[in-house]
Amino acid sequence: MDLPVVVDSNDDEIVSHELEQMRSILEEAILETRSTPLENRPRLPRIPLSKRNRAVVRALNPMLVTYLEASRDLCETDSILFGAAVAVCRIIGAKLPMAGRATTQSNAIPAWRKRIEDRIAKARALIGRLTSFRSGNNRPRIMRTVRMAFAGTNISLSQPDITQKLTERIDDLKQKIAAWGKRIRRFSEGSRRFNQNRLFQSDQKRLYKLLERPKVCGAGQGPDQADIIAFWRGLWSEPVNHSEGPWMEVVASQGASVTPMDPITITPEDVAEAVQYSLNLNLRCRDVMQSGNF
Repeated sequence: MDLPVVVDSNDDEIVSHELEQMRSILEEAILETRSTPLENRPRLPRIPLSKRNRAVVRALNPMLVTYLEASRDLCETDSILFGAAVAVCRIIGAKLPMAGRATTQSNAIPAWRKRIEDRIAKARALIGRLTSFRSGNNRPRIMRTVRMAFAGTNISLSQPDITQKLTERIDDLKQKIAAWGKRIRRFSEGSRRFNQNRLFQSDQKRLYKLLERPKVCGAGQGPDQADIIAFWRGLWSEPVNHSEGPWMEVVASQGASVTPMDPITITPEDVAEAVQYSLNLNLRCRDVMQSGNF
């Protein structure tokens, strides 16, 4: 906000006790601005041009002389002027966001994404026209679209390999659609990760609730629980005759000549001995690491 340089502060609308209040507000705003980083300063709104606002600015201008004369560098001068602008907003009651420069995010679709979506829609429409012409549709509207698709090339609609050219053109359009769609998905995924990361830093509980929320796959009421149980019980209770393939017989014949292993009986003593060995090994490793020989 530009402060008009007006040195006359004798205004009938500003009385003495209001001047003292304005002076204290100005001093507080300047001190607050000096201690606030540049990126965390509030965004100044536009104030209406009224008689009351002019009177406030006229009253604050002489108060700035003392601060500006004591200013040592440009940064301090900037803090003084910005603090004066903040003081004006507070005095006249203008809304001033104090949580940094962050404003409410807009859910509008970016312009580049709308352009890509328009390209995808036009490419799909062109694929439909080319496919219709390849199937034998020779209506004037279809013919006009096909001629426009091959404009600027040496391809004629009467040449023998026009079907191959149409197929190549359709495949090229499909590849472009896939590339454009991948670009949109990449942006959406990056935007989703960015929003989740910022939400994690501000409100972890809300983020976890969003992640745990089930995705709705369809509308309408789901099936009855009794019907589900009856369906699965009937499915599992039906006998099934498995027909093994010939490869099972080959594997069985190859394994017939293999000598089976002797049966092994594991006793509780064997288990206790194995556990005792593992404990001793763990303690031995700790001793080696603590002694510094590892």
